Amino acid sequence: MRYLSVAAAAAMTLLTVSTAVHGQRPDSAIDVRALALVETGRAAQAAGNLDGAIDAYESALAVDPRTRAAFIGLGEVARTRDLPGKAIRFYREALELQPDDVAALKEQGEALVQQGAVERAKTNLTKLRTVCAKRTCPEIAQLSAVIAKGPPIVTASATPVAKSEKN
Repeated sequence: MRYLSVAAAAAMTLLTVSTAVHGQRPDSAIDVRALALVETGRAAQAAGNLDGAIDAYESALAVDPRTRAAFIGLGEVARTRDLPGKAIRFYREALELQPDDVAALKEQGEALVQQGAVERAKTNLTKLRTVCAKRTCPEIAQLSAVIAKGPPIVTASATPVAKSEKN
């Protein structure tokens, strides 16, 4: 009689866990609606409609939060808008989903250089070389060129500053 309640609890736990695990989708199965929204975002981005692209990418992530292409698209838009810090965060999200994503590594490295973090970009270049050890990746040469060029030079504003009036 003592073991009946423990056995029943264990059976219910086993049943619940096995049902939950059985119901999960594999990581490789991204919702097709999310992929369609990513394509809509790419088209809007190519047409110069950055706000429309952001909306489509964010909608794709709402449909399926594992859509790496949406994170990469958001990062590209952020870089276009000269927001490298935000872009780095989006690329990091993509790399958390798949650490060996060559496009995300290259794009994050370029955003790091844009922000001035050249040493961190070199870390991305090392990761790219490791990932592409058995194949040819043009991303290595592209990121190497961006690192060699260095961060953009920020100059002072060309707007003249008005002198304050004397009493």
